[in-house]
Amino acid sequence: MWAVLIPALGAAILPLVPRVAHWLNIAFAAATLLAVLLMEAGGTGWLRLDALNHPLVLVAGVVGLATAVFSAHERVSHSRQYHAAFQGFCAANMLAMLSDNLGLMWVAIEAATLASVIMVASPRSTAALEAAWKFFILCGVGIALALFGTVVLQMALPGAGLSFAALRAGAAAADPGLLNLAFILLLVGYGTKSGLVPLHHWLPDAHAEGPVPITAVLSGLLLTTAMHAVLRAKSVVGANPGTIPPGTFLLVLGVATLLVAAFGLWRRRDARRLFAWSSIKHMGVAAIAFGLGGPAANLAGLLHLIGHALVKSAVFIGLGAAVQLKGSQRVADIGGLIASHPGLGWGLALAVLGAAGLPPFMLFASEFLLLTSAGRQAPWLLLPLLLGLLVGAAALVRAAQRLCLGPATADLPDAPAPGLLVQIPLWGLLLLAFCGMLAMPAPIAAMLRAAAELPG
Repeated sequence: MWAVLIPALGAAILPLVPRVAHWLNIAFAAATLLAVLLMEAGGTGWLRLDALNHPLVLVAGVVGLATAVFSAHERVSHSRQYHAAFQGFCAANMLAMLSDNLGLMWVAIEAATLASVIMVASPRSTAALEAAWKFFILCGVGIALALFGTVVLQMALPGAGLSFAALRAGAAAADPGLLNLAFILLLVGYGTKSGLVPLHHWLPDAHAEGPVPITAVLSGLLLTTAMHAVLRAKSVVGANPGTIPPGTFLLVLGVATLLVAAFGLWRRRDARRLFAWSSIKHMGVAAIAFGLGGPAANLAGLLHLIGHALVKSAVFIGLGAAVQLKGSQRVADIGGLIASHPGLGWGLALAVLGAAGLPPFMLFASEFLLLTSAGRQAPWLLLPLLLGLLVGAAALVRAAQRLCLGPATADLPDAPAPGLLVQIPLWGLLLLAFCGMLAMPAPIAAMLRAAAELPG
């Protein structure tokens, strides 16, 4: 499909045009979004667009364009290596979400990971290279486990191929023990890439040391794509009545991830690391929703993935501009943004409050829906869920106050002003997150309801 071919072409062309690479990067991202908007459901062969991946692909196109626009503002992102890796990541990420083949999905997610490693390492500082190496090693362990899970799943369903439709059709007659083992391997493997405990430690380093735009695509896209892979595996294993319900494993990892990240937020002094831990927390919430299962909880999980992608990308765009202004990533060194730069300050404040789960943004709707679903299906879950959500939200509200209110700190003398290349993607993403809460387009709402009804 064109949504994969256009960024792949961009990855090949951008290294040849260094002077205008950042503008061509925006053009290729815009063309990719246009291709996504023109896509129709269905497909043949190894690529398929359905109710589950369609809204996620749309969000990927939006976040990709917003990040490409901000990349033109970010000085360190003007290298040919960065822009080629950015488009390569977008191509691999789109391929992973559109794939109807478990093997092809594995290859695409690995390619997206390698492109992310290159982007994290592009500043070539000691800290960035160390973060890229840690990212590569831990995610390498995860992708190896996912490969073993793919092999075990194929052993459980010999002759079924790797198409998700064929795997679901044959799952009822497969060995439940092999299916359980396959899902555990796939969950831990892809869960590593989505930031789930216990292999989540790569994420704060990658967010803190790489170029700021990479933090937006890591939080907004790679984590979502990895969770999408887990959902595909869950739908296959859940089709066998003899297996341990796969949602049980998701609930355990989700609760652990939520609580570890929520309390970990209070210890962060580096702003980018703080919001990386917030991303881990939100992936835990999504895992809980999908583990709980049922139409309402599944809908909450999908809304959470979409809302997180939009709001957290806005957070990192606003934060990236603030870091450039102040020359520091420490929360204590960034303050008074509303007083000194009102457009940036208010945008970042609203984005952080949205990430905290406050209205009127999508994460409030998803968390409220999840709490009501948990109250009906598993009341015991309310205590850890409320504890994690409230502790995490309080930490982010505190961060919003420290970053955006109070007296303004001094800017660097040569810091670039947060102009249209910052304001347009920041406020555009916030507007979409606001509309997703109060005025979601009917076609998107229909897709999400259909996806929430999928078995597994």
